[in-house]
Amino acid sequence: MTDMKVGFIGVGFMGRHMARNIAAGGYEMTVFDIRKEAAEELLSMGAEWADSPAAVAAASDVVFTSLPRPQDVEEVALGEGGILSGAGTGAGTTYFDLSTTDPDTIYRISAAADDAGVTALDAPVSGGVGGAEAGTLCVMVGGDEDAYLRCKPVLDRIGDKVMYCGELGSGAICKIVNNLIGLSVGVLLSEAFSLGVKAGVDAQTLFDAVKGSSGNTQSMQGLPSGLFVGNFEPGFQLDLAAKDVGLATDMGRRLRVPMEVANTVQQRYIAGQNNGWGRLAAGAVARVQEERAGVEIRTSE
Repeated sequence: MTDMKVGFIGVGFMGRHMARNIAAGGYEMTVFDIRKEAAEELLSMGAEWADSPAAVAAASDVVFTSLPRPQDVEEVALGEGGILSGAGTGAGTTYFDLSTTDPDTIYRISAAADDAGVTALDAPVSGGVGGAEAGTLCVMVGGDEDAYLRCKPVLDRIGDKVMYCGELGSGAICKIVNNLIGLSVGVLLSEAFSLGVKAGVDAQTLFDAVKGSSGNTQSMQGLPSGLFVGNFEPGFQLDLAAKDVGLATDMGRRLRVPMEVANTVQQRYIAGQNNGWGRLAAGAVARVQEERAGVEIRTSE
C-alpha cells in the first residue's frame, strides 16, 4: 500500500476503469458517484465509499474527478458539499480534473481552490473507454509543475502517455483541439463512406482501400465493429461529442478565430441529438448523413 491517499469522484464509463487501475497500484482509495452501484467493483477491491465529494476530499491527499460536463465539474468542486468544502483551508490537497472542461471553468475552480489551500490542475484524458481500461490513455496536464511531478506516479496508473502541457488550462486546450479534430474527421468519414457505398463499393472494401492509402486515420479504426454493423452502443456518447465540439467553437468565438468547418461539424452533432441519438455512441452522427444520402454504410456480410 502506498502512502498517498487517493479520492475519485465519477466512476462511470471512463472513471471506473481509471479508478480501478489506480486501486490496483496499491493506493488507498475513497470514491463517490451519484450511483453507488457504479462503485461496486471498486468497493470489492477495498475502496471506501464516501457520501459526498466533500467526504472524498477530507479523506484524500489527491482527488480526481471524471465527469460529463464542465458545469458538473464546477458543482462538484465548488458547490455545497463539494471538494473544496471537504479539503479545508491549508489541507494541502491536490485536485486533478480528468474531464473535458473549458479553461475558463478551470480558472474559476483554481482561484477558489487557492483560497482553500488546494492545488487544482486540469488533466483531461484521451484514448476512449478501451484506453481507460488498458491504462493506455494520454493524460494532458496543465497547472503547477511541482504538483504534477509529485502525483505523476498516480497519473501513470491511468495512462502510458502522461504529459505536462504547461500552465493551468493548457491540458484543457490540448484536449479540446484533439477532440475537435477527431470528431470533425468522424463527420467527414460519414460523408466519404456514404459516397463510396452509394456509388457501389462495399463498406469493408472501401475501408481496406483507405487503410492502405493516404486517407487512413485513427478515427476510422472503429468503423468495422461500429458503424459497419450498426453498433452504436456507447462508449463515448454523441451528447458528449456535441458538448466537446461546442467547447471548441465557444473558444473560437472568444478568441475571434474563424471556425467555419467546426461550426458545420457542431450542427451535424446537434442534428444527431435532435433525432434522439444523444445517448448513442458518437459514431451515430453518421446516421444523419445516411438519412440525407439515402444509403446505409454497412458491410454486405
